[in-house]
Amino acid sequence: MSDAANDRSDDAGEDELPEETVDEAERLTRLARTAVDENERDAHREKRAEILGAHEFTSRIREDEDGDVLVLHPAEWLEDGTIRTDRIEDVSRAVEIPLEGTGDPDDWSELDAENRRLVEAVREEHGDVHGDNAAALADFMGNHYARPIASATADEITEFLTEYFVRNAWPSEKQRAVVDESIRLVFETADEPVPEFGVQYRNG
Repeated sequence: MSDAANDRSDDAGEDELPEETVDEAERLTRLARTAVDENERDAHREKRAEILGAHEFTSRIREDEDGDVLVLHPAEWLEDGTIRTDRIEDVSRAVEIPLEGTGDPDDWSELDAENRRLVEAVREEHGDVHGDNAAALADFMGNHYARPIASATADEITEFLTEYFVRNAWPSEKQRAVVDESIRLVFETADEPVPEFGVQYRNG
């Protein structure tokens, strides 16, 4: 999770939106803001709308004096693209994520790009299945810890295997069968020592 995400002003909205959905909405927003290609920007925005729509939420960017803020709020507050204040019964249902300041989008984008380069190196050297698992680990480390994937500790890898990979990665059977090896390949490709994470993923 990025530093900006730690500054969210309201926690109640996160009761409706899973934390991983909030994190992914922030990630996609930052990617859209830094993408050069308009088609790429649109793709990130459409994906954000899709994952929020699954929870009947939508998003907007609010311009504040201290910088832009990503606001995730119930879609029912909108009518023809405009917020209707008479429909807002509980403002705490919204989640606000500062997009500037400590959570600078350029810094986050650089981190994400670094992680994606390592993912592609794993994919090129070891194939798509290991590459897809490396991408899942990159999503986890980028969204939850805002750190390079090769800096993951044993505890963080355990969290990834027992919680994130199970609930959020939607892995194929082939991915599930080799995820432990995929993690080792990530560290070997990065020329970093493999943490002794002491847990193996179990199918089912």
